[in-house]
Amino acid sequence: MNKIAITGLGVISPSGIDKRKFWKNIKEGNSAVEKITRFDASKYKSHLAGHVHELDAYSNVSSRLLKKIDLFAHMAMVASEMAIQDSHLKLEEENLNRAGIFMGNAIGGWLYGETELRDLYIEGREGVSPFMASAWFPAAPQGQVSIHYGLKGYSKTVVADRASSLMAIAYGARTLNRGKNDFILAGGMEAPVTPYALLCCNTSGMLSENNDNPKTAYCPYDKKRDGFAIAEGAGVIILEAQERALKRKARVYGYITGFGTTTDGVDRIDPADDGIQLANSIRIALDNANLKPTDIDYICLDGAATPLGDITETKAIKQVFNGHSKSLVCSAPKSIYGNLLGATGAVDVITTLLAMRYNTVPPTINLNDPDPECDLNYCTNVAQEKEINRALVINRGRGGINCVLVLEKS
Repeated sequence: MNKIAITGLGVISPSGIDKRKFWKNIKEGNSAVEKITRFDASKYKSHLAGHVHELDAYSNVSSRLLKKIDLFAHMAMVASEMAIQDSHLKLEEENLNRAGIFMGNAIGGWLYGETELRDLYIEGREGVSPFMASAWFPAAPQGQVSIHYGLKGYSKTVVADRASSLMAIAYGARTLNRGKNDFILAGGMEAPVTPYALLCCNTSGMLSENNDNPKTAYCPYDKKRDGFAIAEGAGVIILEAQERALKRKARVYGYITGFGTTTDGVDRIDPADDGIQLANSIRIALDNANLKPTDIDYICLDGAATPLGDITETKAIKQVFNGHSKSLVCSAPKSIYGNLLGATGAVDVITTLLAMRYNTVPPTINLNDPDPECDLNYCTNVAQEKEINRALVINRGRGGINCVLVLEKS
């Protein structure tokens, strides 16, 4: 893969809106997981989450449009504006027929959908908004961003559970490699803190039920882990070919240099218990980037916080890195703010780019009693200073989806 430059970042997260506030909270390990208070979630087995606060203060969306879109599209539009501003792109000077949008999410816009379905049963079909058909749809954020900026290039929405946005970013990079676009907005968004979406997530059996201790509930690789905490948010980055970014003297946060994806193919929900296909996706990504395992300085982990997820992820890393796995530094920063499902990869990429920029490994918090089968260096509880030149980002989705992205410092 030719190097693809990342020239702009936009992040909406429970740990902050704006990359500076976000990075400060990540570096300090300030947990943003809390009890759900937006609606009465007390009867759910898991009723804790990472919430986005103060979105309206950063919003570029009119009140008229807000009535027509779901929260996940609203967050995508705000994150897109942040990324465009951060990249110093001048859209009025660009050929917008060659500007693309690659976005990922897992569940779509269910806050809007739930509200309209309730109205259907209370008021009948006359009570349902005509915007229901488009507001909940997984591709709605891509469409709204396209309309708002007039971007008309080759675009795509990816739905692949928790691997959605990492896959979208990788596909965007490959599209630039093929010369189909000049630049791309890539990332993901998710708004799962709603009654029906929360119910669906609860039935997966992967959510933490440690409701009395929300700040410490999400504890990947720890003996007491019992699943992750869901979260809402969005991450959008600007992708450009290396030559184009250098020509316009853009600030480059880092480069995408490789990608690998495989599928376990053993169960509709659980990954395989041997980690072999995840290891293969890591090898594919490294080969794609022309790197050796010893070239990697840091891994941003999937951090499922389930015994099967954590152990198989650890196994896969050991299979690829062998003796080097002991000196490798890894972490799951999402333990701080929650798992953003389909948006998690985009925020992981932004976190890793900032870690490279500041030569600091963000911590895995709440890891106090490690599972003996999870024996890597997870950067426990406190950030570590370390020069990071090349990194991996790992995301996994239900059904055994494995995605690995290689990032390189500019």
